[in-house]
Amino acid sequence: MAKRILLVDDEPLIIKGLKYTLEQDGYETESAFDGEEALSKFFASEFDLVLLDVMLPKMDGITVCQRIREHSNVPIIMLTAKGEDMDKILGLEYGADDYMTKPFNILEVKARIKTIMRRMNSVESHGIIKIHDMEINSTNRVVTLRGKEVRLTAKEFDLLYMFATNRGRVFSREQMLETVWKYDYTGDARTVDVHIRRLREKIESDPAHPEYIYTKWGVGYYFTDKD
Repeated sequence: MAKRILLVDDEPLIIKGLKYTLEQDGYETESAFDGEEALSKFFASEFDLVLLDVMLPKMDGITVCQRIREHSNVPIIMLTAKGEDMDKILGLEYGADDYMTKPFNILEVKARIKTIMRRMNSVESHGIIKIHDMEINSTNRVVTLRGKEVRLTAKEFDLLYMFATNRGRVFSREQMLETVWKYDYTGDARTVDVHIRRLREKIESDPAHPEYIYTKWGVGYYFTDKD
């Protein structure tokens, strides 16, 4: 079955170019020209990925991204004409998987989409995520590093799986508490730092210079997006 992509931009020429190119590659596309239309179409159907402009009429792309993230982990690539760090940080912090600055090369867009789709297919088809020397088996909740099993607590595994299925996305401590601990914990966010430190000690060759879990100073933590 063809993968379905929701294209959201208020510039018809950009939508037209993306639509033509992606459909030539076998994707099915749906278009929306403002934030409200994007949410309406997203919740009325099923999509495998969303290309979402930051600057939109009626409702901005950051808000659209947040609303989608409240209900779905579908991959989201943000498009921004500003090229400002704040847009990039906000987009990733609020749940985007990647971002591209306009004007963009359509070949680069296709490459980013293929990379994300490949990661999603790996998880969906086999229940196993492979990143560098690490394998994460979501079925039996086993993690191996360079062929040897890594003993993780339940919360450490949940943290690692959350990161690995949202590579490049920055999570604040509060977001991690809500996602992993849910309603089981009512203390302060410092417990996240303790778990991250212990997790790094188990999976990083040098915890002081991590290969997998990085710190976004003043914001939170994120997992490597490099293959």
